[in-house]
Amino acid sequence: MAWWIEPALTVVSYVGFFAYATWSVFSGTYVFADPYVSPFFSTWIGFGTFKLPVIGLLVPFLAVIPLGLRVTCYYYRKEYYRAFFRDPTACARGEGVRGRYTGETRFPLVLWNLHRYALLLTIVVTVFLGVDVVRAFIYHGHFFVGLGSVVMLVNVILLSGYTFSCHSLRHLAGGGLDCYSCVKAGKARHRLADALNRLNPRHGWFAWVSMFSVGLTDIYVRLVMAGFHEPRWIA
Repeated sequence: MAWWIEPALTVVSYVGFFAYATWSVFSGTYVFADPYVSPFFSTWIGFGTFKLPVIGLLVPFLAVIPLGLRVTCYYYRKEYYRAFFRDPTACARGEGVRGRYTGETRFPLVLWNLHRYALLLTIVVTVFLGVDVVRAFIYHGHFFVGLGSVVMLVNVILLSGYTFSCHSLRHLAGGGLDCYSCVKAGKARHRLADALNRLNPRHGWFAWVSMFSVGLTDIYVRLVMAGFHEPRWIA
């Protein structure tokens, strides 16, 4: 395969996803078709338990949190440094732009050090999305299974895989410890870190498939809003 194919596909995919996500969040339409909701929106805050009047401000904010995780993600950095900055474009290729290397110590790249905080906030958002999935299996008080329920469930599983395979979470869980017996709950942290170590090699795969699943889930809910008759089963 030619060296330029991967960075070219990365540019197209990232720009396309960012453009679509921006349009969806700021289009002025809440993508909600009972009992489904787009992953860019949250019924738990806007349509469900808490009826907050500031939902118009909260939805874009909540949508930006996972985007912040992706932008600062170690895997995504490698991909867009190659694709957008040509630093370098691919293995065994020279750098496109040369200059004094400052790492991530100056603005704006110094903000990438907030990655760990973006991870913690994204875990909260993932919980919100999990609640949305539970609600997607309940329709007018009855257990319900629709194609959209399955689509939302798969999306949250993929998003959870991406979030919980993060390098920073592995470090926080115990990957950065030199002596597990020297800290409280050391044995439990060792088991958790070991589990995350096995999940971490799939981080790049989860990064790609979860990015597409978010967009496809949003599109599916929009189709239901537009009158698409999906296969459903109600107990």
